[in-house]
Amino acid sequence: MTDITFITQTKNLIDNLKSVCANYGLGNDGNEFKIITQVFLYKFMNDKFQYEAKKVNEKLATAKNFQETLEQLSEEEFKFLIALIGPDIPQLHAEQTITHLWNKQTQDDFARLFDDTLRGISIENSEIFSVKSSGGAKDKMFDDLSQYISDSSQRDAFCKALINKLVEFSFERMFEEKYDFFATIFEYLIKDYNTDSGGKYAEYYTPHAVARIMAAIMVNEEVSGVTCYDPSAGSGTLLMNIAHAIGEKNCSIYSEDISQKSSNMLRLNLVLNNLSHSIPNIIKTNTIAEPYYLDQKFDYIVSNPPFKLDFSDFVADLSKDRFKDRFFAGIPNVPKAKKESMSIYLMFIQHIMYSLSKTGKAAIVVPTGFITAQSGIEKKIREAMISRNMLRGVVSMPSNIFASTGTNVSVLFLDNQADNEHIVLLDASKLGDTIKEGKNQRTVLSKKEEQRIIDAMNKKLPEEDFSVVISADDIKAKNYSFSAGQYFEVKIEYTDITAKEFEEKMKTFETNLSVLFNESKTLEIEIQNNLKGLRYE
Repeated sequence: MTDITFITQTKNLIDNLKSVCANYGLGNDGNEFKIITQVFLYKFMNDKFQYEAKKVNEKLATAKNFQETLEQLSEEEFKFLIALIGPDIPQLHAEQTITHLWNKQTQDDFARLFDDTLRGISIENSEIFSVKSSGGAKDKMFDDLSQYISDSSQRDAFCKALINKLVEFSFERMFEEKYDFFATIFEYLIKDYNTDSGGKYAEYYTPHAVARIMAAIMVNEEVSGVTCYDPSAGSGTLLMNIAHAIGEKNCSIYSEDISQKSSNMLRLNLVLNNLSHSIPNIIKTNTIAEPYYLDQKFDYIVSNPPFKLDFSDFVADLSKDRFKDRFFAGIPNVPKAKKESMSIYLMFIQHIMYSLSKTGKAAIVVPTGFITAQSGIEKKIREAMISRNMLRGVVSMPSNIFASTGTNVSVLFLDNQADNEHIVLLDASKLGDTIKEGKNQRTVLSKKEEQRIIDAMNKKLPEEDFSVVISADDIKAKNYSFSAGQYFEVKIEYTDITAKEFEEKMKTFETNLSVLFNESKTLEIEIQNNLKGLRYE
């Protein structure tokens, strides 16, 4: 089975689940998102359990009927099976599999059986698969999905329809493959539910090109046993890309995000990307006001923080002593009007600088205006990056690289072991092709253009009107500007011409000027005549 075939079948499964919801009156309903993502998670956990069980148990691996053989295992054999597959793998009993439910469709009160099954899986797998809040409370992996159908007489049929869609194919054959292609599936899965326009704590997609570039620049050597953190993780695109660059088994993922929806999607993304061992590190919290990982330092930090957001509800608490070191450059003022325009991203930048380990690296998406602001918190932060020798480089991205916002963005690359004599500033604003995406325009980078950016940063390559390699002192001399354009060399080109060519050019200039002067005199006379004709009435 090829990646394309697999992706097509998986997208068909998602469409079929949406169709079931629509047929039972839940199309575009607020609960449709929960149903689709939770059923999809159940499907993946089921297939992952079967795949791992076959790897460690020869009887199950060679069985003509996996379900029958699983049901025939003794209690001791089953306990031994669970021990062998390990704690990071979903653990299901024989009566909790999709096949078992499919075989029980003629049973009365099937909806109750369906809900009880998912509830049991949630309880038994909560230690590794539940998302925690900052207070330590764990969420439920699955709701009683049948209860979203208001007509109780339709609940059995609804749950049966869901199960019938889940048995049509298996993920198992793809578990040996590299997981990068799951990004396409995951985006397709959540594209209708991840709002990107307005609203408090609205979630935004980070384009995969930006995420790939960030990961490739940050990870240019083999590492292991490292920690990766995102303080505004969303659905986890940035974390998935850096984990792939490092190697899923070589890193642990940590995240914070205020959105329960984003935290649940990140959990699913971790499962899809072979990173379920990091699910206990997903924390639903307000990173700025109630940071769960305040006392922990990280090796790699990636972030596309919200740029503008009203945080006036908790701004007073941020002046407490425990936050003083973190917000060294200050806290943005609360405007009298348009509180939603508060620059919360400045808080995230300072939080990230505070959270880096002594050898840590970070990549942060910021509005491009940040890199040239001549005063305020923005400049104080830039000054600190230079004085602390943290700045590795900056990439200014093309306009509309994010389809959902017209804000121009740049990516800051920080490194606590940066070479302050060879800082790379890069202007990629002229790259990419513009395509229409819905109502918006989006700039798309080619693979070649992505690699050009990566090479210029990693190899420290200066290129005319594209990249410069400068020192910290050069940046101080330019009033701490991080804009590549301010360091480009201005070149004046000279062209040799003959005396005759020079004379002809001068005659042409004189003729053109004479015509323009005559037109100007005519206009002056017309204006004077019009003024003389004006009368007071």
